Amino acid sequence: MAGAIASRMSFSSLKRKQPKTFTVRIVTMDAEMEFSCEVKWKGKDLFDLVCRTLGLRETWFFGLQYTIKDTVAWLKMDKKVLDHDVPTEEPVTFHFLAKFYPENAEEELVQEITQHLFFLQVKKQILDEKIYCPPEASVLLASYAVQAKYGDYDPTVHQRGFLAQEELLPKRVINLYQMTPEMWEERITAWYAEHRGRARDEAEMEYLKIAQDLEMYGVNYFAIRNKKGTELLLGVDALGLHIYDPENRLTPKISFPWNEIRNISYSDKEFTIKPLDKKIDVFKFNSSKLRVNKLILQLCIGNHDLFMRRRKADSLEVQQMKAQAREEKARKQMERQRLAREKQMREEAERTRDELERRLLQLKEEATMANEALMRSEETADLLAEKAQITEEEAKLLAQKAAEAEQEMQRIKATAIRTEEEKRLMEQKVLEAEMLALKMAEESERRAKEADQLKQDLQEARESERRAKQKLLEITSKSSYMPMNSGMTALPADLPSFNLISESLSFDFKDTDMKRLSMEIEKEKVEYMEKSKHLQEQLNELKTEIEALKLKERETALDILHNENADRGNSKHNTIKKCLAITEHMSVKVVHCCKYFFMGSPGQIGLEQVFCCPPASPSAQHYP
Repeated sequence: MAGAIASRMSFSSLKRKQPKTFTVRIVTMDAEMEFSCEVKWKGKDLFDLVCRTLGLRETWFFGLQYTIKDTVAWLKMDKKVLDHDVPTEEPVTFHFLAKFYPENAEEELVQEITQHLFFLQVKKQILDEKIYCPPEASVLLASYAVQAKYGDYDPTVHQRGFLAQEELLPKRVINLYQMTPEMWEERITAWYAEHRGRARDEAEMEYLKIAQDLEMYGVNYFAIRNKKGTELLLGVDALGLHIYDPENRLTPKISFPWNEIRNISYSDKEFTIKPLDKKIDVFKFNSSKLRVNKLILQLCIGNHDLFMRRRKADSLEVQQMKAQAREEKARKQMERQRLAREKQMREEAERTRDELERRLLQLKEEATMANEALMRSEETADLLAEKAQITEEEAKLLAQKAAEAEQEMQRIKATAIRTEEEKRLMEQKVLEAEMLALKMAEESERRAKEADQLKQDLQEARESERRAKQKLLEITSKSSYMPMNSGMTALPADLPSFNLISESLSFDFKDTDMKRLSMEIEKEKVEYMEKSKHLQEQLNELKTEIEALKLKERETALDILHNENADRGNSKHNTIKKCLAITEHMSVKVVHCCKYFFMGSPGQIGLEQVFCCPPASPSAQHYP
């Protein structure tokens, strides 16, 4: 039980000991940081934490700024953070900025981080046109900003267009001239090339040394009114208080240096400046808000303290910082000199190496050329010897070729004679083939005439048969009235001719004779077609053989006309073929007529097959 009570007590004590915290966001000129702060922390606790994080020792120039209802305010060191009029939403945002500016940046800014933060802040104010900067000074400052960022100018690296995305000049300056971005870049680069050898901190310090001479550098402006109600501007900077016309922020109308001010105070919205010289009237003015008066007083106190501090001996801390800065600067200078010497030595060594390599390469080329010349000389000697030998061989070859040429000429002459002979034989074969074709055409005509004669004989025979049948019918009709026995025993004496006709008919129209005749005719027709086909193949082969030997320029008009007719398929044999087709067509008509008269006579079918020529087929054509 006692142990449980003790554990609860220890847990409650631990719970009470855990401090409440809130989140704070600190925005510097080039970074953002977040811290967890205790509720009881004062402004100095948070400020010291930020300075330790940044490694900043020159803390008196800086402060934590925030905004209240469009009014700038600074965090007070002796007041709790949450007691200020800061937003309640977390994280609470403060801007770590330079609150007071040095009179001489080169003498007062010791640490490199201090110089860098001032450089970034002043640069932003110039670009945002919160500090007026003439165009020529803007270009010079831009060149130092480029040197601080990119280092020494290198034409091979920093080529045209490398500053296209950089914001280096105020928009007012850019709009003031009819110059393209390339023209501005060219002028900035010309200045930038002259800053060779400067480190980043040196370039930033040169930037600040030029910027601190600008009229609006380090001045905080506030809108005020004098007793008469005239609108004026109050400027607070490191040198004192200045009264400006609202239309002219460059040249003050009245100035009160810090060493000539005896007292500064405010009551509500009225602000009073008492000069050290009592003969000079007290200057009073009114501000728009009480909060503005508090800010003015805060800036006046801080600037006045720094003004008096600069005119006293440096504190031990500042002396140590300056000594360390001098040592660090000397060390960096020595390091830069050492690096410069090493770089110079390396460049000289590289130049020497390049020269030696170039010389070595030249010697190698010379040696190679000498070897090549020697090899060419040897090759030339060998070639001359070979050429002499080749010349002798060529002489022999020429003599041999001359003999061969003579033999070739003789052979060509013999070949020409033989070619003429072969051509003559080919032409003779063509003539023989044409004569054979004509004979076959005549034979075809003769056969056609024989077929016509046979058809005519067939018609006469059928006519005789018809007359015989008619007479037989007449005799049969007459004998029907005679007695059967008398008709069987005796015949009339006037009928011997009828018996002869009957005998002749039975002889002429035997089926076996007709079939034999038909087969012979069909066999002759097949042989004729095969002979024609074989002849056609021979003609085609002959035409193919002699086509290569034809001389086109020697063709006569008739040759040309014949070739055209052959290409169109026109020849005199086409007429014969058409006549045969007409004859066959007429024969078919005759057979049809014969069929009309001899329907039902089986013995006549063979005659029709014999004497009716079949239609001409493409394979039976004699000539193309």
